[in-house]
Amino acid sequence: MKQKSWLPIYLALGLVWGCSFIFIKLGLEFLTPIGVAFGRCALGAMALLLIAKVRGVSLPTDRKTWFILWIVSLLLNVFPGILFAFAEQRVTTVLAGIINACTPLSTLIFILFVFRSEKIAKHQIIGLILGGTGVLVVLGIWKGIGSNSAVGAVALLAAITCYGLSFPIIKKYLTPLNLRAEALAASQVTAAAATLLPFYLIDGIAEDEYRLGPILAMIALGVFGSGIAYIWNFQIVERAGSSIASSVTYLTPVVAVFVGWIFLGEHISWHEPVGGVIVLLGAATSQGRFKKKLTA
Repeated sequence: MKQKSWLPIYLALGLVWGCSFIFIKLGLEFLTPIGVAFGRCALGAMALLLIAKVRGVSLPTDRKTWFILWIVSLLLNVFPGILFAFAEQRVTTVLAGIINACTPLSTLIFILFVFRSEKIAKHQIIGLILGGTGVLVVLGIWKGIGSNSAVGAVALLAAITCYGLSFPIIKKYLTPLNLRAEALAASQVTAAAATLLPFYLIDGIAEDEYRLGPILAMIALGVFGSGIAYIWNFQIVERAGSSIASSVTYLTPVVAVFVGWIFLGEHISWHEPVGGVIVLLGAATSQGRFKKKLTA
């Protein structure tokens, strides 16, 4: 497929997901972590349901499929949504964006050691070692990261662990169903919003002060980051392949670093971008990207 057919939405996806971390930070001005997670899922669900309706796409009807979608929603939306928001009360958006880049490595660990759907190759082991080293460099482990930052870092690592577990489940249980992307995305995010609703009603609002900037940030986070972005991602897979689609994780931390630095004035220590590069190098190595180039 010609590059021009997928490049615009590829760049848009990287920009939206890269800006998600600053949107979360702004949303926390008036919402709790649970409130941020619910808000983005509720807005995303409304956007996706509208898209499905306009395109004439029906949602799944059997209970088994909905149960699997609910499990996936916990791993992709509910737990990470709360954990990322919780972490960003304690760490910078820069750190959140870089740690998020470890998602491909987390996915690989589950594929290799839990689902055992692939044999372990040498380049995968090298990639995992590089990625793990990168995480330690990002955190500046040699100087200690402090109790608050440590709690935030653990929350971020727990979030990407959920992401890593979700993708093999999707591939094993949902992909064979051959359902439309709009149906899967709308059902998944709707299930997440329904799950979070009672918790939001109990503890969703942090401050009864609503400024335009944070409200617009939450709308963008929900409609685009947790809504339309899912459609864009599936479109990139269809037009350019899963390999190119997965590489968007290399773009999002770059966007997150610059956005946090420019708009929030966040300090960037030398080891954060250096560690981020090592993480991305490890992710690329584990996916066999360099091996493919050498054998091409």
